[in-house]
Amino acid sequence: MKDRRVRTNPKLLALAVAGIVAGSAQAQSTGDGIQEVMVTAQRMTTPESKTPVALSVLQGEQLERAGLDTPGALGQRLPNTFIENAFDGLRVTIRGISSADNTDKGDPSAAFMVDGIYLARPQSQNVTFYDVERVEVLRGPQGTLYGRNTTAGVINVISKAPERRFDAGFDVTAGDHGARQAGAMVNVPVNDVLALRAAATWNEHDPYLRNGPGVTRRLGLDRDDRAARLAAKLALGRDADLLVRYETSRDDTNNDSTVPDANFYDGIASGKPVWKDAATRDVLTYRFIAPNVAQQQGYSHKKTDALSSELNWNLGPATLSWLGAHRDYEHQYRYNFYYRVAPAIAIGANQDFDAHYVQDSHELRIATRGAGPLQAQAGVYWFREKTSARYDFSGLEAVGLTPHYVFVNDPTVSRSKAVFGQATYALLPRLRATAGARYTEDDKTRRGYIGYQQTPVFDPATDPRELNASAISTSKTTWRLGLDYDLAPATLLYGAVATGYKSGGFNDGCVAGAVVDGIACPDASAVPAATLVYQPETVRAYEGGLKTRFWNNRASLNLAAFHYDYRNLQLSAETVVNGKPRFDTSNAGQASVRGLEAEGQVLLSAADRLTYAAGLLDAHYTRYAPDGVHSWAGVKLDRTPTRTLTLGYEHRFRLSGGSLVAGAATRASSGYLLSVPTQQLMFRVPGHTESDLRLGWEPDGARWSVVARVRNLEDDVRPVSINASGLAAPSAPRTADVRFDYRY
Repeated sequence: MKDRRVRTNPKLLALAVAGIVAGSAQAQSTGDGIQEVMVTAQRMTTPESKTPVALSVLQGEQLERAGLDTPGALGQRLPNTFIENAFDGLRVTIRGISSADNTDKGDPSAAFMVDGIYLARPQSQNVTFYDVERVEVLRGPQGTLYGRNTTAGVINVISKAPERRFDAGFDVTAGDHGARQAGAMVNVPVNDVLALRAAATWNEHDPYLRNGPGVTRRLGLDRDDRAARLAAKLALGRDADLLVRYETSRDDTNNDSTVPDANFYDGIASGKPVWKDAATRDVLTYRFIAPNVAQQQGYSHKKTDALSSELNWNLGPATLSWLGAHRDYEHQYRYNFYYRVAPAIAIGANQDFDAHYVQDSHELRIATRGAGPLQAQAGVYWFREKTSARYDFSGLEAVGLTPHYVFVNDPTVSRSKAVFGQATYALLPRLRATAGARYTEDDKTRRGYIGYQQTPVFDPATDPRELNASAISTSKTTWRLGLDYDLAPATLLYGAVATGYKSGGFNDGCVAGAVVDGIACPDASAVPAATLVYQPETVRAYEGGLKTRFWNNRASLNLAAFHYDYRNLQLSAETVVNGKPRFDTSNAGQASVRGLEAEGQVLLSAADRLTYAAGLLDAHYTRYAPDGVHSWAGVKLDRTPTRTLTLGYEHRFRLSGGSLVAGAATRASSGYLLSVPTQQLMFRVPGHTESDLRLGWEPDGARWSVVARVRNLEDDVRPVSINASGLAAPSAPRTADVRFDYRY
């Protein structure tokens, strides 16, 4: 894979934007053109073009046409955004802000939500998109209206609600790598007060990874999931309605889906990795044979059941809303580790994992109604997650451990509660001011142990245990101040200062002298109290933007410029503590993030549509010494290419009997880093492009349609993540499929 750098000229981009803005100030939003999309990004329903935040919206129909049916497929269409499914869960990076701790004690930097419900576990966030109304992606801290763990932003997947009309349909897809998919939905208006909607999906494809000589187990990077949703909307008189959703899903995708980082890089042992530019087939071939353990068949089984309720009650001058949810998530897997214990030495390790997560949340909110000068909302929020988890590592005798190195955390409990409010007041007919604040309290506790066992079953006669317990309480007030101004009827100018907060947490270990449930903390294994916990990370963000429609509403531009002051950035990696491997998080000091984003669309004609998204980004550490000696000041944050450009084009050919719709999309990115700070390793991913093609047939007056698609035309595979043990999660290769849709 060659280094195909994006050579966007910042001066030319600025001049082009200035010309568009100058012309748009006189433009009117009249006539046929770009359709307005209503969003709930500010927890109220507003037009996207009048919502003063950096926001991208992908509608359900767009996702279906392009075959974007998982969160990991979205990042290619968004500026300054990476959304990728690594072997340990979904990893979201927005404007350089990310998180690598996907354990039961970790928190993400970008909140992932389904119908407004926060999903705490990254392993459960790689949901399948089906029967989706839209996906809203908010970039920048959203600490006031969405709360903690939104320092990077928010992704909210909004499913379709029941309607008072009959609708039904199904779809089937077949493709290479054994891809097969089927989905169906039906919407039934039962009577004047009740409507029901049911939808289901099933997805499979064979592994993209290949076995090298001597590798006998079936590898991952495959897909095997199914999900179903039942929704009911009930009118409670004339002034209230209740929306209830129940969803269940099963996922048997094998997460044994990584390769050694040496598949992508040479020179790792020297501490200076160099990109190999290997062929895709070689990159996706697993050749490592562990010298110390036998290979085991990897697997992953996920089961989710979720119930949510949303009540809206019209009180006249205000609306009272309640959003509550209960989620039950189970996950069992076996994983085969490639574990580099020295620069030129790697061993194998097997991990068995079994966990059960129970999550409950409630939010009560009241918001003003009407068209007066004041728009305000206030509410309270409560969240609790309880986790029981068991990690069993075997094969680590080579590093001096017992046959089974076991972590039992039962329970890990996370609690959060908050009170918030935000108000917007019209100072002048075209000028509005916004102020909001949120106070959050977080409490985390863990009780458990680290066992050194001869077998998977604990034997008190032979197996020593040491305490693995901690607790931390943190709190923070986050706030937002903003101004927005109608520069013209179709042009909004806005600016804001906002803060964000990601809660603190704890690492594995215990404090000397502690005793919990009869298990003590030996002095030889104790961790200093200062390093057992890590502090919250915070951000203060300054942002200005412009949203405009011009050329008789046939073109749009959303422009945002931003600067972040980031403190106590949380970085996570495998480390060795007291001679034993652990997964630790530490505060990295300070980082600076600044950039420019532009996105929009142009209706070139009734048959031609162009979409675009461009990003310029400078995100680097300003104070950070990973080992306490070497300064990383000036080193770029992970997944922060300086330049990205996404272009999409669609043309509709009118033919006898129907329309042939052709579309293409490509994203070009300059190079970026994937780093392992604890080992002073910097893996540079070269600049590249990734393109998708589609061709669809829509017969006139017919209920069916068909579309053929190719994704990643270049067959360009890159590492999604690289961890300290040497595991690299690869992206997907080129794939092709055909989808058939039928609507009743």
